Amino acid sequence: MTTKISVLFYLRKSKVNSQGLMPIYQRITIEGERFDISTSHFVEEMKWGTEMGKMKGNSEEARTINSRLDLLKNKVYEIEKRLFMGEIKINLENFKNEYLGKKARDRYLMPIFEEHNRKIKELVGQEYAPGTLERYETSLKHTKNFLLWKYNISDISIEKIDYSFIMEYEFYLRSVRKCANNTAVKYIKNFHKIINICLANGWLTKDPFANYKSKVKEVIREYLTEREIQDLMEKELVSDRLELVRDIFIFSCFTGLAYIDVKQLSNDNIVLGIDGDKWINKNRQKTDTSSRIPILPTAQFIIDKYANHPVCVNEDKLLPIFSNQKMNAYLKEIATVCGINKELTFHIARHTFATTVTLSNGVPIETVSKMLGHTNLKTTQHYAKILDKKISEDMRILKDKFSINVNRRSCQNSI
Repeated sequence: MTTKISVLFYLRKSKVNSQGLMPIYQRITIEGERFDISTSHFVEEMKWGTEMGKMKGNSEEARTINSRLDLLKNKVYEIEKRLFMGEIKINLENFKNEYLGKKARDRYLMPIFEEHNRKIKELVGQEYAPGTLERYETSLKHTKNFLLWKYNISDISIEKIDYSFIMEYEFYLRSVRKCANNTAVKYIKNFHKIINICLANGWLTKDPFANYKSKVKEVIREYLTEREIQDLMEKELVSDRLELVRDIFIFSCFTGLAYIDVKQLSNDNIVLGIDGDKWINKNRQKTDTSSRIPILPTAQFIIDKYANHPVCVNEDKLLPIFSNQKMNAYLKEIATVCGINKELTFHIARHTFATTVTLSNGVPIETVSKMLGHTNLKTTQHYAKILDKKISEDMRILKDKFSINVNRRSCQNSI
């Protein structure tokens, strides 16, 4: 038991009765929170030992009252043990309900989920991206619809959420909502966070996810080849709108920055690096981890091209950029014009940076991971696919080595 519980008995002088006696109160403090309750015993103030927290002397009255105070103190530690053995979080609310013999009030799922989303909404732009809120709002909607579909109810007590509930919810997502494997797993993961909130607060005693297992299937991530990047850069586009979208997409291909991070860039994010050249220095919106990226010539050309754009000048933006929705819509137009037979989205630029621009040109994966702002190498490995070209170059070194050894043996045999 690591929870700190303390018990104190004291006189409440403000509640002296008509006989001049003062009630003895018990104060129970749990991790800094406390509640006070009457012991139903009264004594004269002069007979009370404040420091000892009990009656002074050895009179019959003192022995009787002090014995009952000891029983009340023992009750506190018995309840603490009972909660611990029952794997119930020892906090003030749970302790108080047990002490007073009250059944904890039922807590329902929807208010907890909605309160979680409300807090996310308050922190959008500070700790969370708008997309995070959107995903949790969608998860909430799916959960509500599942309750209606399966149980014909609008809410459910969290005590009724068990392993069977989770499996039925997953089945609903896959069958009724037609979610792909990874999408279903993500919605279940969002729901798991709400359950973890319940567990952390002691509202649930058992984890319904204890025996649940799911696995995200690896997705083949699209990226552009060197030829496709070149075609994109050299294509004469008919409108300034498409040219702007193309340029910012190419900028992301050569920096690895996600849409929201490009959108937030200002001139303050350009610093001199350890090599004396210009670098981008920015904390990623998604993870708040630092990304420090040397600016390649192509990226610098695009920065210079739009330096005097009204949006950049008036709003202190490094680049003028449309909404993510518009960018992706225009990128589809550009893909068609350039003959690129891929579902072009802004995020493909980040994948392209990891594969075609860096890894396939010999940049170590640890360096790529740092520039992408990843917290571990495994995340980078999902983005970065080693291209056949790189494999061929690496194996050619080995082939040449073996060829030299074979030629040496041939010469020795001929001698």
